Amino acid sequence: MTLFYKREPGYGVLCRLEEAGHEAVFVGGAVRDHLLNREATDIDIATSAEPEEVKKVFPHTFDVGIEHGTVLVVLKGEQVEVTTFRTDGKYTDHRRPDAVKFVKSLTEDLMRRDFTINALAMTKDGKLLDPFNGRLDMEKNLIRAVGDPVERFKEDALRMMRAIRFSSTLNFSIEKKTFQAIMSGGAQLSHVSVERLKLEFDKLFMGINPLNAFNYMEKSSLNLYLPLYPKDNTALIEILPFKSPKEGWAYLAIAGGFSTTNIVNAYKLSKQERKYISSVQDVYVRRLQNAYTIDDYYLFDIDVIKIAERIYNSFYKDEIAISEETIEMNKNSLRIHSIADISVDGTDLLDWTGLSGGRWTGEWISKIEKAVLYGDCQNEISSIKEWFINEFNSKR
Repeated sequence: MTLFYKREPGYGVLCRLEEAGHEAVFVGGAVRDHLLNREATDIDIATSAEPEEVKKVFPHTFDVGIEHGTVLVVLKGEQVEVTTFRTDGKYTDHRRPDAVKFVKSLTEDLMRRDFTINALAMTKDGKLLDPFNGRLDMEKNLIRAVGDPVERFKEDALRMMRAIRFSSTLNFSIEKKTFQAIMSGGAQLSHVSVERLKLEFDKLFMGINPLNAFNYMEKSSLNLYLPLYPKDNTALIEILPFKSPKEGWAYLAIAGGFSTTNIVNAYKLSKQERKYISSVQDVYVRRLQNAYTIDDYYLFDIDVIKIAERIYNSFYKDEIAISEETIEMNKNSLRIHSIADISVDGTDLLDWTGLSGGRWTGEWISKIEKAVLYGDCQNEISSIKEWFINEFNSKR
């Protein structure tokens, strides 16, 4: 695998900026992930060149955030974000600085970042620049704010949720003073949009240790300032790991006793997520009443049934669990898996009866679907025809 700092187009961007007389380095998540032996994908570059100077070096650029010093450089058909070294002014909206000041010092630029493990830079030759001892914190598995954590969280309250999220994705602990600042600053989450909170939850759900994050949320009382959050998460360990963020949202809904509509509206989830959560809740309610029926296996996707069962088992540990293997076997043993699998259609019904088409054909196809599913007839034309003719004539 090519070292991330030698890969194009990032390497080429750094080289061209240096050739033009500017300082340029990789910063942030890519450097952190590289040091953790993880795949570095989020490639960002910081430079002493101001935006207009960057645009003079590269013929193809876009002003994606030029007021904050960011230019999107297109090189060899790929895009790289390049941001000028800067210091930030006041954060009156608790998200973005009202103004920025371009500087020539990398250390000043790194000083404004959230955590020491993200205040890292690396040259195109792989030399680490680490003025805030981020690598040492990384070796200690610590999430520590750069400078005063209270100030960092006042600037952008989402940083508190980012600390919680990193405790899951990296399986790190939160440094004492940083955690204390989270404990005292929870009310500031009211300044954070639910869309940004939602993205943090998505990443948290898929982390190495989501339980770590949920414990931190509750110990810090940050959960009290979230749009919706379960009062009790003792069952969580029985469900992990989540196989997708959608599973995490379905768990939050059921654990908190929230309706699908409430959780979707609270975090502005997508239509696809709404459909998934609603299905999991439907299956969960059916499971509360009894074991799954043929209709349940037919109507619901297998991943929906599996997560509903895991959630059910986490709350009802004394009940006999239905294994994933059994769920797969029962799902796979169905005679049909959708109405499209039926061997006949409305045209066949018209041929067999000599009648004109109408709503009745759809109604009878649905009856045939049930008959095949329950084994009242085989899914072959002759068997279906025999069953249909008998049933059709008996109701005339």
